[in-house]
Amino acid sequence: MNEPAVSVILPAYNCEKYIAQAIESVLQQTFTDLELIIINDGSIDKTESLIVSFTDPRIIYLKNEINRGLIFTLNMAIEIARGKYIARMDADDISLPVRFQMQKDFLDQHSETGLVASTVEFIDNNNRPGEYWELDKKTLTSSLIKQVMAKESCIAHPSVMGRSEIFQKYRYKDYQKNIEDFDLWLRLLNDGIIISKIETPLLLYRLHEHSVTKADQKTKNVFFKVAKCKYKFMVREIGKMNVSFFLLKVFLYMILDVFKGIGKAIKKTVVGRK
Repeated sequence: MNEPAVSVILPAYNCEKYIAQAIESVLQQTFTDLELIIINDGSIDKTESLIVSFTDPRIIYLKNEINRGLIFTLNMAIEIARGKYIARMDADDISLPVRFQMQKDFLDQHSETGLVASTVEFIDNNNRPGEYWELDKKTLTSSLIKQVMAKESCIAHPSVMGRSEIFQKYRYKDYQKNIEDFDLWLRLLNDGIIISKIETPLLLYRLHEHSVTKADQKTKNVFFKVAKCKYKFMVREIGKMNVSFFLLKVFLYMILDVFKGIGKAIKKTVVGRK
């Protein structure tokens, strides 16, 4: 069997409302030399029946009998991916038809780039245009991405495509749950791997009540979460003696995150007492 040019990895967990749209958006791409690796992470709704209703031979379907979590499932998909490039996809998002062609062409033409994202457009439950992510639209060059990434993530995880050997080498780390993508970007950049971005929006990124992004906005002090991610990243990089100017910038922003987190916590306490 010939190896595909692109392996699309799509973890799925209890996503019956959106999974069919996500799969269709991959299968209907203008670029067709791909495999779609779908791993059902122990869903208990109708996710599985919707997945198996598709008969496209490019689909590779696997199932975790119990919910193992996103990081385990992503690394499982990376392990079996056969493509030259690996593209991320989430079960509630929609890839626009030219996405994989444009990203593959970019990586083919820019051998110095390890991973390429795209800008995204937010949509709601009913595919209507949603919020506007200004930072995403402003960070379009690799130098700006690296500059901003020391402070905060400026690329959407499911919009990326990268070289398979990079995903296979770095993997996602289980000690960075729910922020595994930011940790990966930090590790890549600290090792000098270039992350680029295509200005054209190639992904419709869904924000809904059950998405991790929305949940974090409502229930968590994001500053503390980001600071904790940076701390774990730095401890391991320093342990490997992989010290750089980028690492120093991450450290300085981590200190700022802690102070912002404290300020937010105090404000919440004061408001709660009123």
